[in-house]
Amino acid sequence: MYTFMITLLSSLLLLLACTSEQAVAQKPDVEADIRKAIPDLKIDAIRPSPIDGIYELQVGKGIFYSDASGKHLIVSGHIFETASHRDLTKERLEALNRIDWNILPLDKAIVSGDPKSTLKLAVFTDPECPYCKRLENELKQVQGVKVYTFLYPLTRLHPKARAKAESIWCSKDQHKAMLEVMLENKALPAATCQTPLDDIATIGQKLGISGTPTLIAGDGRMMAGGKPADQLKAWLENK
Repeated sequence: MYTFMITLLSSLLLLLACTSEQAVAQKPDVEADIRKAIPDLKIDAIRPSPIDGIYELQVGKGIFYSDASGKHLIVSGHIFETASHRDLTKERLEALNRIDWNILPLDKAIVSGDPKSTLKLAVFTDPECPYCKRLENELKQVQGVKVYTFLYPLTRLHPKARAKAESIWCSKDQHKAMLEVMLENKALPAATCQTPLDDIATIGQKLGISGTPTLIAGDGRMMAGGKPADQLKAWLENK
């Protein structure tokens, strides 16, 4: 009986292999279409996947998945549009997880940018976060956006960030002080006023913000991390 089962299993595997080869043969243009649509990806082999209409792309020791046209690529569970490199899954998640802008305590934010602009951006930032510092350099190049910055020190990562955030808030020119601390590594006098950091931490936790920078567009879309200035402006405009 054992020998019979082994023989039967081998026959089934052989049949499946033949079926896969036939599937490729029945669609001779698929491989050419995929390679043409994704010319920058060095594809070693293209095979049908277990899902009808989805193809396995072997790239070195890695695997990606594509539709028959090569116009969409599946990478780490995200669907990308190959022509534009847009992460369609990320965009969809942003749309599904919009927040109500009105819950943001704007009176507890440092306001900068274009005061008359209707294009709004909220930023949760940590004065010691290297990615936040990089974002501030990009924001200096963004025109036509009103920016609300919430000081959100992550003390478990940056123990000195809380004191720096307090000093920034208590400065006469908060935005200037924030840039001096973040971009020039300037030391400010110790805080001498009451700050809204605890209230900001509460709203940040309610929104599920666990890292910085976290961006919120005026329409409520959230994004972790930053973007180059031109891409950031396009994201805010939802383009």
